[in-house]
Amino acid sequence: MNNVVRSSNHSPLQRHDEDKRSQETLLPAVDIIEESNALKLIADMPGVTHETLKIELDNNVLSLEGEIALSMPDGMSALHAEVRGQRFARRFNLSHEVDSDAITATIVNGVLTLTLPKKDSHRTRRIEVQAA
Repeated sequence: MNNVVRSSNHSPLQRHDEDKRSQETLLPAVDIIEESNALKLIADMPGVTHETLKIELDNNVLSLEGEIALSMPDGMSALHAEVRGQRFARRFNLSHEVDSDAITATIVNGVLTLTLPKKDSHRTRRIEVQAA
């Protein structure tokens, strides 16, 4: 099952020009686990919630983007901040073996889990041997 999912990013920290200003973009650490009928992609995106997460699939390219929003209590504003919001982004080229219509995603405590089901024609199946 070679090249089912390939990352299109190479650097752990990349620059991305957005809204006329440069913002650091971090690559989330990702584990990919192959099961008999699906792949599990687990990405660590601490601070990202389902409201600030965007997942898109376009022409077999899976894009993950998440923002860390640092909020201030009501009525307060920061005069100086040493910590600022970050952005996570990662892209993967999916193989024809993945059933893109059946992909599901959940995020719990900043850990994103994507289930990428395999098409029926690419699933492992056991063949029974008949006695002659």
